[in-house]
Amino acid sequence: MDIQTVGVTGAGRMGSGIAQVFALAGCRVLLQDLSPEALHQATAAIAQGLGKQAQKGRIRETEAEAVLLRIQTTVALGDFKDADFVVEAVPERWDVKRQVFETLDILLPPEVRLVTNTGSLPITRLAALTKRPDRVAGMHFMSPVPTMPLVEVVRGLATSEATLELVCGLAARLGK
Repeated sequence: MDIQTVGVTGAGRMGSGIAQVFALAGCRVLLQDLSPEALHQATAAIAQGLGKQAQKGRIRETEAEAVLLRIQTTVALGDFKDADFVVEAVPERWDVKRQVFETLDILLPPEVRLVTNTGSLPITRLAALTKRPDRVAGMHFMSPVPTMPLVEVVRGLATSEATLELVCGLAARLGK
């Protein structure tokens, strides 16, 4: 599966970093949060991070501008309807994650993989909230996401080999 559009829900430090690395890898990114202020802060943090990378010569100035153009923000999860892949990076609260997983399972086409950045909740338990447990995995990024080279890929009991291969391939595409 060729991943072109990635949805990231949660625009905090982790979500904004995840959005940045996917955009750097050439993906169109939809960054969602319920708070317009959080989205504004995330966009500013991404721009600042890309600016620092450009100053250090890690990326060209024109590349930083192109990366920013690949990131769109939204307050509506419904805007993920065209996403090929979705990363959940909302706060580490079961009730919040449960609501996000249940909502995304209804909104997303059945073939879309759904990963979580959680480091503390069981992937199998989150996957059980969906009708696609074979297409759910963990993709636990380390902070700060743009500079840390490690991402932990975690499978649930029902995670398929195809999902695991896709997630590992994406991690490599991100330089992780």
